[in-house]
Amino acid sequence: MTSLLAQHLIVLVLALTGLAEREAEQAKARDDLRPVAVRVERGRREGLFGGAPIALPARPPVAAGTPTDGRLVRGIRIPAEGPLFFTWDDVLQRKPNRSWRRYGTARLLATIDRVLAAYHRRNPDAPRVAIGDLSRPRGGDFGPRFGGLGHASHQNGLDVDIYYPRRDRRELAPKRPSQIDRRLAQELVDLFAAEEGVQYVFVGPRTGLRGPRGIVQQLVHHDDHLHVRVR
Repeated sequence: MTSLLAQHLIVLVLALTGLAEREAEQAKARDDLRPVAVRVERGRREGLFGGAPIALPARPPVAAGTPTDGRLVRGIRIPAEGPLFFTWDDVLQRKPNRSWRRYGTARLLATIDRVLAAYHRRNPDAPRVAIGDLSRPRGGDFGPRFGGLGHASHQNGLDVDIYYPRRDRRELAPKRPSQIDRRLAQELVDLFAAEEGVQYVFVGPRTGLRGPRGIVQQLVHHDDHLHVRVR
């Protein structure tokens, strides 16, 4: 009887622990969503969403699973463009990026917002930044069947591609490293790497871009864009 009671107590403790962890995750998601909502409501002209239409879900988005095997619940779609950015469709080689390729979590969008605002405060004359793929509306596979090389990750709203600024200031993705404005590109890498919630910043091996070891890592097929992943 004592052994059976102990087993029941263990099950109860595990259940309560799991409930507490889920409640903590939901609270964190609400905290991630709040600064994005404030920017939208105030209609600020600075930051990613200032003056651009965006629909916020009634409940916070959820990044389920992992970036390479996951899904996105109630993702937020970023606008096609704003005062500080435009979106780029690497498959069709045009702007804006198609709407179904532009979904992420509030955590990811808030990170982009902070970095772009800081970047343009430091470089007020810099051209708008090109934002590429995030995730599909419900996340999941984003491989070659969706065009181009596809993505091994980008499955749960925690990844985004940011194209390096061009030396000629044109609103296009660079086609080769010699077209990259390395000073501005390095500033973007530094700002993303300094964000507390950023796990990785992947850069191309031919770009000459550097950053904190363990966060900034070289990866093939990234000579035209950096790839940011948040936790």
